[in-house]
Order: sequence, then structure tokens, then C-alpha cells
Amino acid sequence: MSYLLNDPATFAEESVDGFLAAHRRLVRRVPGGVARASATPENQVAVVIGGGSGHYPAFAGLVGAGLAHAAALGNVFASPSAQQIYTVAKSVATDAGVLLSYGNYAGDVLNFDLAEQRLRAEGIPCRTVRVTDDIFSAPPEERDKRRGIAGDLAVFRVAAWASEQGMDLDAVVDLARRANQRTRSFGVAFSGCTLPGATEPLFTVPVGQMAVGMGIHGEPGIAMRPMPSARELGGLFVEGLLNELFDGVMNARGARVGVILNGLGSVKSEELFVIFATIVAELDLAGVTVVDPEVGEFATSFEMAGVSLTLIWLDDDLEAAWTSPAYSAAYRKGAVAESNTPAVADQVIDQTYSVEVAGSEASAAAGSTARDVIEAIRVVIHGQVLELGRLDSVAGDGDHGIGMQRGSRAAADEASAAVSAGAGAGTVLCRAGDAWANKAGGTSGALWGAGLRAAGERIGDQLRPGADVVAAAVDAARDIVQSMGGASVGDKTLVDALVPFTLGLTARIDNGETLAVAWSRAAEDATAAAVATADLLPRVGRARPHMEKSLGSPDPGAISLALAMTAAAAVFTEASLRKEES
Repeated sequence: MSYLLNDPATFAEESVDGFLAAHRRLVRRVPGGVARASATPENQVAVVIGGGSGHYPAFAGLVGAGLAHAAALGNVFASPSAQQIYTVAKSVATDAGVLLSYGNYAGDVLNFDLAEQRLRAEGIPCRTVRVTDDIFSAPPEERDKRRGIAGDLAVFRVAAWASEQGMDLDAVVDLARRANQRTRSFGVAFSGCTLPGATEPLFTVPVGQMAVGMGIHGEPGIAMRPMPSARELGGLFVEGLLNELFDGVMNARGARVGVILNGLGSVKSEELFVIFATIVAELDLAGVTVVDPEVGEFATSFEMAGVSLTLIWLDDDLEAAWTSPAYSAAYRKGAVAESNTPAVADQVIDQTYSVEVAGSEASAAAGSTARDVIEAIRVVIHGQVLELGRLDSVAGDGDHGIGMQRGSRAAADEASAAVSAGAGAGTVLCRAGDAWANKAGGTSGALWGAGLRAAGERIGDQLRPGADVVAAAVDAARDIVQSMGGASVGDKTLVDALVPFTLGLTARIDNGETLAVAWSRAAEDATAAAVATADLLPRVGRARPHMEKSLGSPDPGAISLALAMTAAAAVFTEASLRKEES
């Protein structure tokens, strides 16, 4: 796939720039995403959606009357950071509160939950509805683990309609949850997609085959089936969705459904219409009435050749919402009344850097070492970005290398700026962590950011930390990573390398080894543990639905953690040698 781009690293940001330039009458820039051009009406619940880039019209194209009030936009296939989500929600919040709604992916859950906690702490009422419509990503008894795909549109429409009817936050949440409970999707792919700047697709489908149950982030399918005709695919879709009715409905006959036939990138309108003819005929045969169907692109995955079918089983309220007017950059239905709320200017992101000077020269000296460690991590990640992406594409979405590259680069820049401002080690690490989380997004971005901040808070800015304090800081980072991510040793995540590194470091320092020696040997422990994850099956995260595919391949998060700790070891060893020479 050839992309028209300037720099793969800035592709998502520049795409948003162009989107805003094209739709100035409808949307405005806010830090972390986009919002309706007009202010949220007083006492109206603000519906805030979001997710990674690469899925247009989700999510920026679904901001407008009858749809979302704002969208937080992450980088390519990476969730927006907690900071982005928070600032986007703040920009449109009213006293009535905020509803956060998004597809159910680990990185999105982690970052949206952090943003919700921050909003609530500031007195802004905030609730969440996660979309879980993909029937192939988890069995019915584990619906809360399912992914959100094109069913996002149905849930967003219902939530926005409820908000614009003047319902309070509880009522908006209840109706959005009802919509999610009654929404089911089934997707297939005929080829994978390629990330901007990459040379290979995230997955391939053998000629004459079809991947069933793929994800919109380039996750490979759950199973392979022979390539069907359009008529056979339409029948397969309907049969699959009618076999899983929502709770309390035993027979589809007499039901009314909203329908979304979604092209994932390179399957275009004429092909979709051919498939849709069969879908309508099959639903008619089953006694199901189709209401206001949508055929087109609503949740894409770059140039993936794929299609998904979504059914939302309607009741009176849901049908009123589904058929209501809407007007956004990418979705328009009926006639929308002109807004009587004032337009709001773009919000400029303040790039001014300020930091309190460290409490001691010793801590400032340690801050320089912390900066060197983060710079070393940036360098090694940059050199391994393609390999980390390859490892991630085995059973995930292939963006781990790019995300780590973005995060480490932002952290290194922020650490350097903090040192130049005279910051101590604690502030250097905290600022670097915040920058990492904000720029990387996704699960790894949030965890690395939180880990660095936890370490910085433990070290502080008053003294040059000894080896025991450094070990305690690493353990604080481990603790927050495990508590936030919910992973344990054996789940095939970065925790499988982080825990042995932490235990090894602490034990060796307790036995009197120097920081440089203890860190180097602990890094060896982390590397061995990371390599050993090849024998594990993932129990959490995006790779979980494809666990067998990852057997024999190590976890990219564990590998990148081991690489980072090894790079840091070289910095501590060099610093120790300089100290001996002086």
C-alpha cells in the first residue's frame, strides 16, 4: 500500500489538520481532538467518543448534531491518552455531565477510565458506556470482553439522541447501555491493512480464503473460510447474527432492526449493495423489518478489504433515536435545526514549558542521569521499531513499535527540557512519564507513563537517590503498572519481564551490589523472561482472541521492556566507570 504522506510519525496529526480545514463550519480544534463548532447547550449531557486514528469516519467524522459533541483522537490504531480524553471532555462539558463512549479495547478502557476519574475528581459528573458488539471476539457469556466495531455508530446515535432530548446523565447512560445490549456485529476480511510508513500488511489472507472475525485494528481473523459469493456472504452474515439474539428475545420474527453494512476500506459501494440485496431478502424471510439501513463506510481500517454487518434490535425509544436527524462531516440524515448556541473558537494548545527548580544540586545531577537513561531507551526503541511492530502483528494490531517510538521520543524531549530548567530526578521522570503517556497513547503508553511518574514521585527532588531508593522507585513503577493494567506474571505482557527485573534488582541491591551491577544483571533476567514469553498464551489485551497465533512468538511489550532496561544498564555502567576514574 502506498500512502500520500509527509512523515509516518506525523500522519495522524496532519490528517486531523486537513479534516479541520475541510469542515470548519462543523467542527473546531480542541486539545486532544475535535468538538462541535458550537458550544454544548446548557444542561445538555455532552457525549464524548474517541479512539485511534485510521478508522475514518470514526471518530472525528461522527462529531456533529445528532451525534457526538466531541471526539478524542489517538494516533494510528492507538487509543488517545488520558490527558487527551480529559481535555476534550472538559472542552464540551456542562453541569449536566459527560458520557464517554468508545469501542472496548484495553488501551481505550485504561485511558478513558483514567480521564473519567480525573473529571469526577473535579466535580464533573461522568459515566462510561463501552461498545461490545463484535460477536466473534468473545462468547455470549463474556460479552463484556467483546470488541467494539461498526456498532459504535448505533450506540453513539442513541446516546446523542437521548442527550438532545434533554435527558439527564443517568437516563442517557441507561439508553446507551440498552442500545449496546441490543447491538450485534459480524465482520470478515479478504486482505489486511498496512500502517502508514510500513512495508508489509499487518496480516495476509490466503488467495481464495476469507478471515472471519477480524478486528478493525488489523487483528487477524478468528478463523479462515473459503471465499464466498456475495449472496453466500449475505446469508452467512444474517445467519450468524440471528443465531445470537439479545437477552429476552427467543424469536426474531416481528422484530424491527436498524442495519449497518460497513465497508472496511477497499470494498466499495457497488459491492456493498450487491451484498445488501441478499441481507434484506434473508431478513424479510426471517420476518424481520429493516428500518433506515445504512450502507457505506462507518468504521474503517485503512485499505483493509473487508465487510461487517451490524444489527441493532429496536424498541420505540431506540427506533426514535436511530431514525432521528443527524449532521456531521461524514454522517447526515434528515434535517437538523440550526444551533442557537454560539460558535466557539479553536483552543490553542499551550506549549510553554515551566518547572520548579530542584531542591538540591545533588538531585539535579541525578536528573541528568535520568535524562540519559530515557535518551538511551529512545535510541534502542528507534532501532527496534520495525521488529517490535512485527512481533505485535502476530496476534495484535502491529502498532507497538510505533507507539513506543512516539512515547520514548516525547519522554526524551521532555526530560531534556526539564534538565535544562534545573529539575531534579523526580521531576525529570514525572515530566517524561506524562509526555510518554500523552504522545504514545494506547495501553503501553499509559503504563509506561504511569510507571515513570510513580518512580519519579518515589525518588523526589531533594537528594541524589541511593541504590536502595532506585530499587524502591522501580518497585513503585511495577506496582502501578500491575494495578492499572490488571496483568500478572504468565499473562504474556510486559509484566512478565518487569516483575523478574524488579525482584532481581531489589535482591541484588539488598545483597550489597552496586546499582550498575545489580541493574545489568536484572536486565539479563528481564531479557530471559521476555524471550520465554514465546511459550505463553495471552490472557489479557488485544492478542487474547488470537492466543494460539502468538504461541512461539514473544510478547512485544516484554521485549521492549527488556530492551529498555538493557539500554539503561549501559548508562548506569558508564556513570559508574566515570565515578571510579574521578
